Amino acid sequence: MTGQSHDGSEPPRRTRDVVESHLELRQRGDLERDLDLNYSPEVVLLSAEGVQHGHDGVRRLADVLQTYVDAGRYTYEQVLVDGEVAMLMWSAADQRVLIHDGADSYVVRDGLIQAQTIHYSVARRDRRS
Repeated sequence: MTGQSHDGSEPPRRTRDVVESHLELRQRGDLERDLDLNYSPEVVLLSAEGVQHGHDGVRRLADVLQTYVDAGRYTYEQVLVDGEVAMLMWSAADQRVLIHDGADSYVVRDGLIQAQTIHYSVARRDRRS
Protein backbone atom coordinates (compact mmCIF):
# COMPACT_ATOMS: atom_id res chain seq x y z
CA MET A 1 0.00 0.00 0.00
CA THR A 2 1.22 3.51 -0.73
CA GLY A 3 0.14 7.03 0.01
CA GLN A 4 -2.45 6.99 -2.77
CA SER A 5 -4.59 4.46 -4.60
CA HIS A 6 -3.00 2.49 -7.44
CA ASP A 7 -5.66 3.56 -9.93
CA GLY A 8 -5.13 7.23 -9.13
CA SER A 9 -8.80 7.78 -8.16
CA GLU A 10 -7.97 9.18 -4.73
CA PRO A 11 -5.90 12.32 -4.29
CA PRO A 12 -2.67 11.93 -2.34
CA ARG A 13 -2.91 12.32 1.42
CA ARG A 14 -2.16 15.73 2.87
CA THR A 15 1.19 16.38 4.54
CA ARG A 16 -0.39 16.57 8.01
CA ASP A 17 -2.17 13.23 7.48
CA VAL A 18 1.07 11.51 6.43
CA VAL A 19 3.07 12.94 9.35
CA GLU A 20 0.35 12.11 11.89
CA SER A 21 0.15 8.54 10.56
CA HIS A 22 3.95 8.27 10.80
CA LEU A 23 3.96 9.50 14.40
CA GLU A 24 1.14 7.20 15.48
CA LEU A 25 2.80 4.13 13.97
CA ARG A 26 6.18 4.99 15.53
CA GLN A 27 4.54 5.47 18.90
CA ARG A 28 3.18 1.92 18.51
CA GLY A 29 6.59 0.65 17.40
CA ASP A 30 5.28 -0.46 13.98
CA LEU A 31 8.17 0.57 11.74
CA GLU A 32 7.32 -1.74 8.84
CA ARG A 33 3.75 -0.47 8.52
CA ASP A 34 5.06 3.09 8.77
CA LEU A 35 7.45 2.39 5.88
CA ASP A 36 4.71 0.81 3.81
CA LEU A 37 2.17 3.58 4.33
CA ASN A 38 4.20 6.74 4.72
CA TYR A 39 7.68 6.57 3.14
CA SER A 40 8.71 6.71 -0.48
CA PRO A 41 11.00 3.79 -1.37
CA GLU A 42 13.45 6.48 -2.59
CA VAL A 43 13.32 8.62 0.58
CA VAL A 44 16.47 10.62 1.40
CA LEU A 45 17.41 11.04 5.08
CA LEU A 46 19.93 13.47 6.52
CA SER A 47 21.18 13.10 10.09
CA ALA A 48 24.32 13.07 12.21
CA GLU A 49 24.76 9.51 10.91
CA GLY A 50 25.19 10.89 7.38
CA VAL A 51 23.02 10.55 4.29
CA GLN A 52 20.81 7.47 4.10
CA HIS A 53 18.50 6.30 1.31
CA GLY A 54 15.35 4.25 1.02
CA HIS A 55 13.52 2.08 3.51
CA ASP A 56 16.78 0.42 4.60
CA GLY A 57 18.11 3.86 5.52
CA VAL A 58 15.02 4.53 7.64
CA ARG A 59 15.51 1.16 9.34
CA ARG A 60 19.19 1.94 10.07
CA LEU A 61 18.37 5.29 11.65
CA ALA A 62 15.50 3.80 13.66
CA ASP A 63 17.92 1.14 14.95
CA VAL A 64 20.39 3.85 16.01
CA LEU A 65 17.69 5.75 17.91
CA GLN A 66 16.48 2.55 19.55
CA THR A 67 19.95 1.99 21.03
CA TYR A 68 19.20 5.06 23.15
CA VAL A 69 15.47 4.84 23.84
CA ASP A 70 12.81 2.24 23.07
CA ALA A 71 10.21 2.89 20.39
CA GLY A 72 7.05 4.38 21.79
CA ARG A 73 8.76 6.46 24.47
CA TYR A 74 8.52 9.68 22.49
CA THR A 75 6.69 12.87 23.39
CA TYR A 76 5.65 14.94 20.43
CA GLU A 77 5.94 18.58 21.48
CA GLN A 78 4.81 20.36 18.31
CA VAL A 79 4.05 19.60 14.66
CA LEU A 80 4.21 22.45 12.16
CA VAL A 81 2.98 22.01 8.57
CA ASP A 82 3.04 24.34 5.59
CA GLY A 83 2.26 22.86 2.20
CA GLU A 84 4.51 19.86 1.60
CA VAL A 85 6.92 20.67 4.45
CA ALA A 86 6.54 19.66 8.09
CA MET A 87 8.61 19.96 11.25
CA LEU A 88 8.33 17.88 14.41
CA MET A 89 9.77 18.87 17.77
CA TRP A 90 10.03 15.89 20.12
CA SER A 91 11.61 14.52 23.25
CA ALA A 92 12.18 11.08 24.74
CA ALA A 93 13.30 9.71 28.08
CA ASP A 94 13.78 6.55 30.01
CA GLN A 95 15.82 5.63 33.07
CA ARG A 96 19.07 5.69 31.06
CA VAL A 97 18.83 8.72 28.79
CA LEU A 98 17.11 12.00 28.06
CA ILE A 99 16.58 13.49 24.61
CA HIS A 100 15.16 16.98 24.99
CA ASP A 101 15.85 18.59 21.62
CA GLY A 102 14.56 16.24 18.91
CA ALA A 103 13.78 18.06 15.66
CA ASP A 104 12.79 16.30 12.46
CA SER A 105 11.70 17.89 9.20
CA TYR A 106 9.84 16.24 6.33
CA VAL A 107 9.07 16.85 2.69
CA VAL A 108 5.86 15.06 1.68
CA ARG A 109 4.89 14.70 -1.97
CA ASP A 110 2.31 12.46 -3.58
CA GLY A 111 1.21 11.27 -0.13
CA LEU A 112 4.63 9.94 0.92
CA ILE A 113 7.65 11.21 2.84
CA GLN A 114 10.26 11.97 0.19
CA ALA A 115 12.91 13.53 2.45
CA GLN A 116 13.55 13.78 6.18
CA THR A 117 16.11 15.44 8.41
CA ILE A 118 16.68 14.13 11.92
CA HIS A 119 18.42 15.82 14.83
CA TYR A 120 18.62 14.95 18.53
CA SER A 121 21.15 14.99 21.37
CA VAL A 122 21.38 12.21 23.93
CA ALA A 123 22.16 12.97 27.58
CA ARG A 124 22.91 9.97 29.76
CA ARG A 125 21.20 10.08 33.13
CA ASP A 126 23.31 9.81 36.25
CA ARG A 127 22.62 6.34 37.68
CA ARG A 128 23.10 7.64 41.24
CA SER A 129 19.97 9.80 41.11
